Amino acid sequence: MTLPPTNQQPSAHSRRSVLAAGTTAAAALGLGAAGLATIGAGPASAAPATHSGGAPNAAVDAAAVCTLFAEVTEGPYYLDVGLVRADVTEGKAGFPLKLALTVVNSTTCAVLPNALVEIWHCDALGEYSGFVGANGHSETDDGTFLRGGVLTDSAGLASITTIYPGWYRGRAIHIHIKVHTGVTVSNGTYTGGTVVNTGQLFFSETVTTAVAKLSPYSANTVTRTTLSQDSIYGGLGAQDGLLTLTALGSTAASGYSGTLTLGVAS
Repeated sequence: MTLPPTNQQPSAHSRRSVLAAGTTAAAALGLGAAGLATIGAGPASAAPATHSGGAPNAAVDAAAVCTLFAEVTEGPYYLDVGLVRADVTEGKAGFPLKLALTVVNSTTCAVLPNALVEIWHCDALGEYSGFVGANGHSETDDGTFLRGGVLTDSAGLASITTIYPGWYRGRAIHIHIKVHTGVTVSNGTYTGGTVVNTGQLFFSETVTTAVAKLSPYSANTVTRTTLSQDSIYGGLGAQDGLLTLTALGSTAASGYSGTLTLGVAS
């Protein structure tokens, strides 16, 4: 198999799709999320309580709720597997990540029920299902691990269980995301519909530094690209897809919840 390049380049910024706002933005929407203080991470063995990365800016996050910003590249690792499932881990080793993604109309701020939120990302060693070996590791590859999505509920919420991603050459840690409307779901797969957003989710450098020191992530010896070095992350925090991360326990290994509001042109 000819493997695609690992250093993805951004598409032209079209000011078309996703708004990404953290917990404070969700509060501005009246979705019941409380504004949480951003704190720094402690030692690698201690998980930070809540972290959105960079300097906190509630005004920016709140203003982002109905503001469109650039859609970004799909990248070379998308597979049209069409899986609808709330847990995409398939037994992959890594720290739990509970995504809570709320989809809203970026013009009206109304929540969007029955939108399909699809994600895909690499495992702790930086390998994508269907493309194993691109980051220099040999492992079982069935073409579906860490891929799939769910429909949003009546409150516009998509809840997906996965693992904290690893990294590969040339990119900061990220999760790819597509939001579809008008899909038909049957027997655990979806067909049809329209893609209204293609974007990426990003992670706090403070949290990632703690995670990267621990197994299985520490076995990934590829040099890690930071957010500030990434060719796609725009540096605007929640507006550019930076998740608000909340620790699920007292150590990084306990995992995190990741919260974001996605405003799409629907």
